[in-house]
Amino acid sequence: MCGIAGLWRFGGGSERELAATARAMTAAIAHRGPDGDGHWVDAAAGLALGHRRLAIIDLSPTGYQPMLSADGRIVITYNGELYNRAEMAAELGVNWRGTSDTEVLVEAIAHFGIDGALARANGLFAFAAYDTRNRVLHVARDRLGIKPLYYTRQAGSFAFASELRSLHAIAGFDLTIDLGAAASYLRYGCVPAPRCIYRNVEKLLPGCRLEVTRDGQSSHTYWDHAAVARANQQTLDRRANEDIDAELHDLLFDAVKRQMVSDVPLGASLSGGIDSSTVVALMQRASPRPVRTFSIGFNETGFNEAADARKVAAHLGTDHTELILTAVDALALIPKLPAIYDEPFADSSQLPTYLVSSLAREHVTVALSGDGGDETFAGYVRYLGVEQLWRAARHVPLALRRAAAGAIELLSADAWDELAKPLPQRWKPTHVGDKILKGAAALAQDGPLGMYRRLTSMTPQPEQFLIGAREAPDALARLASQTAGLDTISQLRLLDMLTYLPDDILTKVDRASMAVGLEVRVPLIDHRVVEFAWRLSPDQLIANGKGKRPLRAVLDRYVPRALVERPKMGFGIPLASWLRGPLRPWAEDLLAPSALADGLFDPVRVRRCFEDCMSGGSRETNALWAVLQFQAWRHAYADALRAAGSQSIKIGLNWTEQQQ
Repeated sequence: MCGIAGLWRFGGGSERELAATARAMTAAIAHRGPDGDGHWVDAAAGLALGHRRLAIIDLSPTGYQPMLSADGRIVITYNGELYNRAEMAAELGVNWRGTSDTEVLVEAIAHFGIDGALARANGLFAFAAYDTRNRVLHVARDRLGIKPLYYTRQAGSFAFASELRSLHAIAGFDLTIDLGAAASYLRYGCVPAPRCIYRNVEKLLPGCRLEVTRDGQSSHTYWDHAAVARANQQTLDRRANEDIDAELHDLLFDAVKRQMVSDVPLGASLSGGIDSSTVVALMQRASPRPVRTFSIGFNETGFNEAADARKVAAHLGTDHTELILTAVDALALIPKLPAIYDEPFADSSQLPTYLVSSLAREHVTVALSGDGGDETFAGYVRYLGVEQLWRAARHVPLALRRAAAGAIELLSADAWDELAKPLPQRWKPTHVGDKILKGAAALAQDGPLGMYRRLTSMTPQPEQFLIGAREAPDALARLASQTAGLDTISQLRLLDMLTYLPDDILTKVDRASMAVGLEVRVPLIDHRVVEFAWRLSPDQLIANGKGKRPLRAVLDRYVPRALVERPKMGFGIPLASWLRGPLRPWAEDLLAPSALADGLFDPVRVRRCFEDCMSGGSRETNALWAVLQFQAWRHAYADALRAAGSQSIKIGLNWTEQQQ
């Protein structure tokens, strides 16, 4: 895994200036590739490509990048791994210089063309490949959006990078904050693609490639996830569950084995849940020695999964290491978050994700994770919850539903927790009060997609917090037509896989792991597994009110149900209690009147949110965290942006200008 960056000045440029800029861009992402720094410059064309290397496959100089094809036509800078390198290499029949998958990919592009190479590639990647003959730059991202890629075209130039911080190194670029994107960030805790927190920068969507020339650029979809979902739902697999489960087992085992190929030490993160336990079980089956596993826990009950992970590790016989996260650890890490997530990001599980990555990196360079299992196999409770809620509520007038929701919301989450205490443990989920209030809010929405939007909103009314802002067009509205014709559960799964998975989950894992030079691989979203899962109906995915039925069946071969069947905790942190305790001085500094005096946030609304949390309320804790992370990000990058000479310090309150 690596970091990539590049700049194409269409008017040409001096070799010295282009090389210096490329080096500055890659220096900004040195953490992504501590094992090497390479650059390629064509001054006549005005193009510079940069690369930071994290050596995983072929540790020798034959794996250095940027890399030219044997005929000298294609030059590539590439971040990722090909899991079918051997098959692609055999098809090409080239006299190979080394064993890197970079060489296979660049030769595949030279031989098959960009679309032929992408159609064959199984892996996680983002890359830029320049055709020196036709003077075309191809920029591509993997099917599921595991690896990031930002790009911008302005000031007579085109630039791209793995992370935004690389663009700060380009003098004169306009990186003005987009208030519409900021509002979307407050809603979801991340900026939904293709938008970016900067007005003139975009994220390349998963499964897409750009074709860039001096005269313009065009976007092409080489793997259409929505089309795959719709087509496969039309040709459902009607075999018995036993046959489906057996095929899934073999497919997952193949995906895991492929992703275990590495020339450096390898391990896995383990929470003790269904997803990570399945990945680790299959790894242990494929490994002749105990697999290294790592987990994070908390002192606070209700958030601590370390004991469960320890039991699964003991059963599977892994070499297990765990770390207990305290509020003191969190306080030490908080100031680092804006530098790790160089775009505002507010999924609070970013802290344990970073710490488990840091823990793993002390022992291994590659780690497999169970991310994507909930989306792929319908594991989230909200899928069935929204379907059942809408089925029960759709004939009740909206006004009456809203009145009922208002009555439920009169009690706090803590009050509902107290009322639920007498209930048997098996009948209630964790954080029951929070779930009741979320359900009430969903009840007040019009339609299942509206319910979904409300349930996934950290800040239901983000425009209240931002002065003069209007929220950007919602990704859910943009994607509604792509989910048309699917049942409710399949609609929500697809929406998550097109938005929440790449924009939140995979972004979180990428930034946290690459900050410490760790490569994380995600076998549960091998595109073949995803395509297989889309051939299953909701009834085949959900049984007895629980999702991931076929994945559970695979895990049953290796781990007793009693070790993994428990209420889902997620990977969050005890945020409210920490903010009221050791994190309060940090929060007070970021929300002081002087810190809110620049006209971006409404200080009255922000203060009300803060006081609600400090007084013991939990309804707006997530919104408060989102504001705090945005403030911390702005403070962390202000000096760097000024040094780069960009315009990004401007808030840009003129909404019409922002939308152009």
